[in-house]
Amino acid sequence: MSTLSELLGDVWALLFPPRCPVCGRMMTAGERTVCTHCRAAAPLTGFWREADNPLFRRFWGLLPVERASGFIYYRRGSGWRELIRSFKYRSAWRLAYEMGRWYGRCLRESGLYDDVEVVVPLPLHPFKRMRRGYNQSEYIAEGIARELGVGVDRRSVIRCRNTASQARRPRRERYENVRDAFAVRRPEALAGRHVLLVDDVFTTGNTVISCGGAILQAVPDCRLSVAALAVSHHELGIRD
Repeated sequence: MSTLSELLGDVWALLFPPRCPVCGRMMTAGERTVCTHCRAAAPLTGFWREADNPLFRRFWGLLPVERASGFIYYRRGSGWRELIRSFKYRSAWRLAYEMGRWYGRCLRESGLYDDVEVVVPLPLHPFKRMRRGYNQSEYIAEGIARELGVGVDRRSVIRCRNTASQARRPRRERYENVRDAFAVRRPEALAGRHVLLVDDVFTTGNTVISCGGAILQAVPDCRLSVAALAVSHHELGIRD
C-alpha cells in the first residue's frame, strides 16, 4: 500500500469519521481500525507469544512448520466475525491491511518471527480474484510484512484449480476439494528462505495444509511458518 493511499485514507477519515466495524459505534479522533472499547475486548488468542500453541500443534503430522499463529478467535454471531466478512465479501480491503499491521506488530514484538524473510499470501484462483476484485489475504500480508520489515511475494505461489468454497462442503470433503489446488511457479524465489504463509481464516486448515505442502514439495530447503488472522476455537478444541 502506497504512502499516498494512506494519506488519502487519513483525509477521508477526518472528513467522514468511520464507524467501528465490530460494534458500529462512531469512532473518535485517534481511534484506528476498531474503537478503543472493542480493541480492549478483542478475542485475541495470544498464540504469537508461544512457540508451542494450539495452532502449532494442529499441524503435527500434517505439515512441518517452524511457527504457527492465529490472531483472533472467529466466533459465529460476533462483531469480529462480521469484521472478517466485511473485507472478505464487502471490499473493505483497507481494513484487512490495518488488521494485518496490528497483527504484524504483535508478531514483531514477540521476537519469534524475527527471522521471517518473505511473506506469501494464500492465493486465490484468477477467476475468483477477478470476480472479487482483490485478494483479502494479500492486504493482510502487506500489513504484516510492513511491520516485520520484509517483502511480500504474490507471484511465486499460485492457485491452479478453481475450487468450490470450503464453507459449503461437508468436513470429510474439504481436503479432497483443495488437493493439488496450488503450485509454485518460481521456486528459486523461495529457496533457502523462511516463508510466512498468511491466510485470513483458519478453520479445518485443509487449504493452508494443501498450499504449504505444495510449497515444501517444490522448495524443500525453505522453512515454512503460518499466520492466520482468525482461527476457530472450536476446530482447535478450545472451550469458551
